[in-house]
Amino acid sequence: MTTLDFSARKRDGKKISMITCYDSTFAKIIDKTQIDTILIGDSCSMVMHGESTTIPATIDWLCEHTRSVRNGTQKFILADMPFLSTRRGKDFATECAGKLLQAGANAVKIEGVFGQEDVLRHLVLSGIPVMAHLGLTPQFYQAFGGHKMQGKTEEAANKIKEEAKIAQEIGCFSVLLECVPSALASQITQSLDVATIGIGAGAGCDGQVLVLQDMLGMSGFKPKFVKQYLDGLSLITDALNCYASEVSTGAFPSAEFISK
Repeated sequence: MTTLDFSARKRDGKKISMITCYDSTFAKIIDKTQIDTILIGDSCSMVMHGESTTIPATIDWLCEHTRSVRNGTQKFILADMPFLSTRRGKDFATECAGKLLQAGANAVKIEGVFGQEDVLRHLVLSGIPVMAHLGLTPQFYQAFGGHKMQGKTEEAANKIKEEAKIAQEIGCFSVLLECVPSALASQITQSLDVATIGIGAGAGCDGQVLVLQDMLGMSGFKPKFVKQYLDGLSLITDALNCYASEVSTGAFPSAEFISK
């Protein structure tokens, strides 16, 4: 995949699969699958660092996770720009985006458009591919009064539509729509030439993204839009308990696991 393939896949009616990843071990597994693209999300703050929101994620964290994932895969990698990194001017945003690309990302994802159009435009003109993230933007959750579906009123829906239009005009290669009504996501998708990726936005988007640990059933987090493809929590817990039991009884290591 390249940035050009996103729009090409949209034109051809071929859906795009995206999954989050934060480490080399999982990246090596994903590299052998049919998954199209990988997102190093600021969700690393919650999934990997145990924080309650994405806000504590720093550019250093995201660069390290990006570097780790790149060491395990050749797939297209998208990396999140962390909280306030695009609100401190074009120079700081360019520095942060440059670090992510140097760490191995192919593109960056930025939450919101309004109020930072000049920054997004500057990054695009600087040769840094940008995906715009609209709808429920977790870095703004405090302003939203929590993690709530966005675009439910006509006024809110029109705002997201306008942001999506501006993002395309600026030169963003794709738009991510999070937790918006499926009808709205479909309308935006049909109105744009660039591809849309959805999470909690229905089936009308050009692709979908999920958090890896959520869809593998490892996190214990299961909002309505997440399908768990594996009961990872039970499988891993059972394996660890089996190991602990065998150690306590002396069953492990048995003869076949002892060097001679």
